Amino acid sequence: MSEQTIIVDLSVTVDADLPSAWPFHMPFSAKVWNYYADLDERQGHISSYAPYQTRYWIIDEHCGTHFDAPPHFIPPSDSNLPWASELGDQTGNHVPLEDLCGPAVCLNMAFLSEGEQVGGVSPWITVEHIRAWEQAHGEIAPGAVVLLRTGWDRFYVRGEGGQRYASGPLVYQSTPGWPAPDADAVIYLHDKGVRCLGIDAPSIGAAHDGVPAHQEGLSRGMRYVEMLADLDRLPATGAWFIFLPVKVAGSTGGPGRAAAFVVPQ
Repeated sequence: MSEQTIIVDLSVTVDADLPSAWPFHMPFSAKVWNYYADLDERQGHISSYAPYQTRYWIIDEHCGTHFDAPPHFIPPSDSNLPWASELGDQTGNHVPLEDLCGPAVCLNMAFLSEGEQVGGVSPWITVEHIRAWEQAHGEIAPGAVVLLRTGWDRFYVRGEGGQRYASGPLVYQSTPGWPAPDADAVIYLHDKGVRCLGIDAPSIGAAHDGVPAHQEGLSRGMRYVEMLADLDRLPATGAWFIFLPVKVAGSTGGPGRAAAFVVPQ
């Protein structure tokens, strides 16, 4: 690695006071298990048993910066359910790490959040938007990691402002959803040889219709990395992306750390 290489952390911080978890799933919780001295915590009195500190977590697999493995939306091959295939047997611990890294192309789609928007509805990122980006920056090559920069991570904050991130669009439908690729855009990227697709928003799927993009991509062996952050620190091309998930048997994906390696021009 060059001495000039900059490592850009593209991960959100997981915290119970941040919109880390999908609104309809188990919220993130961290509890003290042991400490250097007795503590009076919200969960009660914690007695110290040894001179060290640890905590335990309750965390959903799709909490914080995380990836989707095929079983997240693709049923196992022997289930006889719609969309079932052998990919439905490929749990997160079997997804090759080489599928979660590669040369990054960062598509700025933040402009789709401008203007009048409808509560609970995501603006679509279409094939036409991707082609327009390619005309300006060059064709997306096979093996590229496509990162969709929506600017939605600006709502990943504490307090009421954080409701704009996921709860507003999904639960209350009081605020607009994040820009998201439609199914045709996902298929277009897959057909160009893109295996890994990331976004700085709660999901690759739209707030109002999140299933098709997941089914079309995951059924083709694509990997999704969601809830990224700080994609505005990346160039349109030239960075190297990597995501390292926690390796959990039988998982539908899992949280981890995303980073990009950037050589200043």
